[in-house]
Amino acid sequence: MLPSSVSERLDRLAPDQRAAATAPPGPVLCMAPAGSGKTTTLVARIAWLVATGADPARITAVTFNKRAADEMASRVDAALEPLGLAAGSVRVKTFHALAREILADGGESVEPLLDRETVLRDMWPDITRGALRALDDAFSRLKLEIGVTAREVATDPEPGPIARAFLAYESALEDAGGLDFDDLVARALRLLEARPPLLRPWRANCEHLLVDETQDVDRTQLRLALLLAAPCNRIFLVGDDDQTIYGWRLADVRRILALAEALPGLRRIDLTINYRCPRSVVDRAVRLVAHNDERFVKKIAAGPTAKGRLLLAPDASDETVRMRHVFESWPDDGGTRAILARTNAELLPAAAVALEMGLPFRAPRLRFLSEDRRVDAMLAAAGSRGSAAENRGSAADGALLPLLVALAQDDLDRLLPFDSRPGRPTDAAPDVDGRDLDEPLPFETGELLAALAGWAAPYRTLEELAAALERHLKLIAELRRDDADLTLATAHSTKGLEFDHVAVIGLDAGRFPSARSIRDAPEPARALEEERRLAYVAWTRARRSLTLVYDPASPSPFLLEAFSEAELSLDSAFP
Repeated sequence: MLPSSVSERLDRLAPDQRAAATAPPGPVLCMAPAGSGKTTTLVARIAWLVATGADPARITAVTFNKRAADEMASRVDAALEPLGLAAGSVRVKTFHALAREILADGGESVEPLLDRETVLRDMWPDITRGALRALDDAFSRLKLEIGVTAREVATDPEPGPIARAFLAYESALEDAGGLDFDDLVARALRLLEARPPLLRPWRANCEHLLVDETQDVDRTQLRLALLLAAPCNRIFLVGDDDQTIYGWRLADVRRILALAEALPGLRRIDLTINYRCPRSVVDRAVRLVAHNDERFVKKIAAGPTAKGRLLLAPDASDETVRMRHVFESWPDDGGTRAILARTNAELLPAAAVALEMGLPFRAPRLRFLSEDRRVDAMLAAAGSRGSAAENRGSAADGALLPLLVALAQDDLDRLLPFDSRPGRPTDAAPDVDGRDLDEPLPFETGELLAALAGWAAPYRTLEELAAALERHLKLIAELRRDDADLTLATAHSTKGLEFDHVAVIGLDAGRFPSARSIRDAPEPARALEEERRLAYVAWTRARRSLTLVYDPASPSPFLLEAFSEAELSLDSAFP
């Protein structure tokens, strides 16, 4: 007989959730669409395992990022407390934290953990952001997707430029006596494969292995999970093929679709109800993602008490006017709100309007142009040029714009010191618990100078411009708050989150889906499907209302897939 706390927990579950939580031990794939209660089901599964005799020390739950790990650990501890178990009785880790523990247990060094971007910039101070991103992606693919080491790459008698850069990078890591973020899981996998005496106790620790967000794992992470679960394969995988949106981080929807090939006897249990979103949002989001070929056929319905609306907002105005219309359209009900966009750069107009309207907002990874450290260097360079001109008797009061134009003709990268160039925001630096989910704003020096010239138009002197920039920075510091009800974020960074009112902006042809991402992809058709999944994720963050903002002259093809042309032609609300 189950303890009352566990039986009551199971009684609160829907039939599909209960079926997943109490499935007989063995390989299970729990398909969990957006808003279907996957964490609730995972926690109930762990409580049921313990209540039916599983040793808590032999249960391990693995999540994709630290936020998810912290939430799950807290909820697991609360669920097991009535059973007399202390906090931490069940191991709940990210893949990288688990790998680090395995390496340390095997006597391998796990320090220092080096940031790849910092190492690459130290090696090549003049590296461009595009080249840095290309090397970062290539190195991760070599380590995690292909699974090769520097020693193996070095056997190539005629290495190409990427291979040579990889060998130089690995040599720099070795000289520093450290490893990078990708090395954690890759080295842990190799260590366990090479040392059966170490693998045996770790398989015991993972006698019951639960994997969250399975659709997001890369090839090496999945290999590690399957190695630890073998040979009994008491593995419980939770995921959603429709939410595979991190292809640039080596996630591949085909990985979750092909799990049955790696796990004979795999049992699939579908959660079928989205309890989060209004019915109209569920209907249209499912209609959209159903256009994908690479997905499981499944049923997804709205919850029985689902209420709210979906609002189509065609708006041919400029970006700031669009944002003002969105802010003014939301009800004053005290609910949480979010502006979601395809990229960080597209959020800047929303942030500008929030500043203008005095609205507190949460945007920890959004960087304004005025915050870029190169601005101070530009002002200093313009000041030096202005002083020189005055000494020659050629400068006049109010010659600010000519100074900036003249500055544009200089070699700015030579004028600006390395530490003034844009880097990864400090709050997004990688650690053992997760990687940065958002790209920093890639301001090129020329773009930044052009923006500074725009700022300068109303002012006559550098001093006036500097004072205006300082006032702007103070306003940002005042209104950007972690506790704000308004969030400005990219769609990528909000998977797993939800808000009462959501507006998805930039649903225009060429912007969402991103024409550049599709054009640059080695497999454009698959890239388009990932873009479609990203839109599905964005739309399903909404609890009470979803507003879709687009240019009526060129709506996103995704809107044309989810709505009729007649529906898109004017403002429409769907209950």
